[in-house]
Amino acid sequence: MVILTSKQAKEKFGTLVDTARREPVTITKHNRPTVVVISSERYAELEALEDELWLAKAKDAEQKGYLSTEESEAVIQGVLNAGS
Repeated sequence: MVILTSKQAKEKFGTLVDTARREPVTITKHNRPTVVVISSERYAELEALEDELWLAKAKDAEQKGYLSTEESEAVIQGVLNAGS
C-alpha cells in the first residue's frame, strides 16, 4: 500500500487518483494514518460485501427467533399508534 502525507496528497492529487485506481493509498496527517483512498470499483465491492454481511446477520437473527423486518415495523407502528 502506498502512503502519502496530506501535504503530498494535496500537491500530487492527480498522482494520488491514478495510484488509488490501482491500489489503496493511505494518507497520513502528523504521522498517523487518517484516510484511505480507494477506487470507486473497490468501494462498490466493499459496499456489496457489507450488504451481504448484514443480510446474512438478519437471516441468522430471524432464524434465532428475532423479529423480521415486517414484524419490527408492525411493532413500531403499534407503539406509535398507541401514543396517538
